[in-house]
Amino acid sequence: MKRLLHAVGALVLVLAGTTVATMGSAVAAAYPEICDKFGSSTVQNRYVVMNNVWGADTPQCITATSRGFTITTADHSKPTNGAPASYPAIYLGCHYTNCSPGTNLPIRLHQITSATSSIDFSYTYGGVFDAAYDIWLDPTPRTDGVNQQEIMIWFNRQGSIQPVGSIVGTTSIGGRTWEVWTGSNGTNGVVSYVAPSPITSWRFSVLEFIDDVRARGHLTDAWYLTSIQAGFEPWVGGAGLAVTSFSARVNG
Repeated sequence: MKRLLHAVGALVLVLAGTTVATMGSAVAAAYPEICDKFGSSTVQNRYVVMNNVWGADTPQCITATSRGFTITTADHSKPTNGAPASYPAIYLGCHYTNCSPGTNLPIRLHQITSATSSIDFSYTYGGVFDAAYDIWLDPTPRTDGVNQQEIMIWFNRQGSIQPVGSIVGTTSIGGRTWEVWTGSNGTNGVVSYVAPSPITSWRFSVLEFIDDVRARGHLTDAWYLTSIQAGFEPWVGGAGLAVTSFSARVNG
């Protein structure tokens, strides 16, 4: 009887081990490492994680997580007076025809009753980068190409980099003080809000930034919100930077 019990126990252990291994493989497969320049994956069946190495040919890989992503490989070395190497990010909405599952974006601004988001960043130091939250808007409900207006919120910047355009003053949004920069990158208008010191975690209203840009005359209520994104723009290095948690919800 003991031998039988031992045999049954051994069989259970083998099956359990097989189940655990299978589950582990499924988890690993669900959140892959992405090394293709424009490769992407979905998380929570709600958001898209993208590698987006649009400005360089140097290697970069990211690994999606259940709530964000980590830059696992980045060997960038771009001049700090030019464009960054990439913008790995997680987003809600549509980016170059790649729309997040079940999104209600694009949506007209006058239809939005609330738009909230929360973000947690994990930083490494020694490279040159910004931690940027992007809000994209356009006069049309486009899901492809470049939108006419970009709002950038710089949660952190390391190194001798600055936003597009020039500084036009400061403002208070969400109980924080921000430097405000405006300009154009030659393709779209950009309004940037730069934190005076690094922010690692924040829950806020996306609408407050949109309202400020609208008050500055860069868009109207008839425009569309097309995507909400959070990630990094690395110029030098970048490995180890992570969005550990991201959420966004637009109600309308």
